[in-house]
Order: sequence, then C-alpha cells, then structure tokens
Amino acid sequence: MSSSKDSAKPFSDQLEKWLKGRQPKTLASLDEVFEDKSFAITFLLLMILPALPLPTGGLTHIFELIVILLCLELIAGRQTIWLPEKWKHMSLGKTLTGKVIPTILKWIRWLERRSSPRWRRFFTLPLVPRLLGLVTLILTLGALLAPPFSGLDTLPSLGVVVISLAIILEDVIMLIAGVVIGATGIGLTIALGAAIFESFHHFF
Repeated sequence: MSSSKDSAKPFSDQLEKWLKGRQPKTLASLDEVFEDKSFAITFLLLMILPALPLPTGGLTHIFELIVILLCLELIAGRQTIWLPEKWKHMSLGKTLTGKVIPTILKWIRWLERRSSPRWRRFFTLPLVPRLLGLVTLILTLGALLAPPFSGLDTLPSLGVVVISLAIILEDVIMLIAGVVIGATGIGLTIALGAAIFESFHHFF
C-alpha cells in the first residue's frame, strides 16, 4: 500500500520506484502500490504494448481481454480491481518491464513537466468513472477487433494510454485528446472495413 508521502511524489517517480523494487512485477503488486488510481495505471501499462509497433506473439490480446474485464467492472461501479488469482499474479513480462515501461517513463516525465491538473473536479463526479470505463471499453474492443497485421489497433490503444495518463495527471484536455485519437483509430478501421466490403461487392 502506498504511503501519503509516496502519493505526493510525481507519478513517474512512483512508477520508477515500483519498477526497481523487489516485488513481483504483477497486476497484484501494481494494485497494492497505486490503489487509488489502479484502474488507470493498469490500463496504461496493459495497453502501451499494443500501442507500439512491436511483435508480441498474441500477448496483446490477453492484455486487451483483461482491460475489457476491468472496464466492465468500472461500468458496474466497482472502485477496486477484481481479477482471477491467475491473472493478478501473472508476470507482466521482461519486454514490458525491461524495455517498454522504462521508455514510457521518459514520456511521462515529459508530460508531467508540461501538463497540469485542469478541471480536476471533473474526475471526481460520480458517473465519470463509469463513463470512462465505457469509453475505454469501446476503444479496447476497437483494438482487439482490428484486422491482424494491419496496424489499425495502434490508435485505439494509444487513445486508451492517453486517457489513462489524463486520469493519472487529472488533465481534461489530455483526456479529450485521448478520446479523439482513439475515435480516429476506430474510424479508420470502419472505413477500411467498408472499403474492403465494397471491393468484394463490386467484384462478386
């Protein structure tokens, strides 16, 4: 559980401390350290991998399914994460903890220097967590259902990452940017699907 002293530190410092700690790098240990914003931080770390052009061997689909389950929990009004024990204690993997997170720490520090809490009260409104859970669910489904090897899962995933950072940094402007990025990605997927359908309809 994070202390009040730790919670006063910038998020990037808290994440780096967790990353360098001796505890297992699992969703359970994330929940213990970042309990007040554990949903957003879990979304951030699970969706950063599909947001990057990296070969993952299908691992991103497992992460996306976990995010979908957590979104449903948010929509249902849960304030704490519930996951099957096997998922909670699943290692996040060396690619994520050894390469991806150290890289995004630099981006987060850059954002922290340029971002500030804007319209912070918005995030405390009763229905906002459920609304953000619904938006995240739609974007994650967009990433999961994007045609394989098309790269079209990148923008919806990136939208979730930016939305998660907006919640962590309490910045509504960043939140709007995340929604726009994700919606653009889904729009491109729909447009491509419509174009493919039209081509088949034309030839057959």
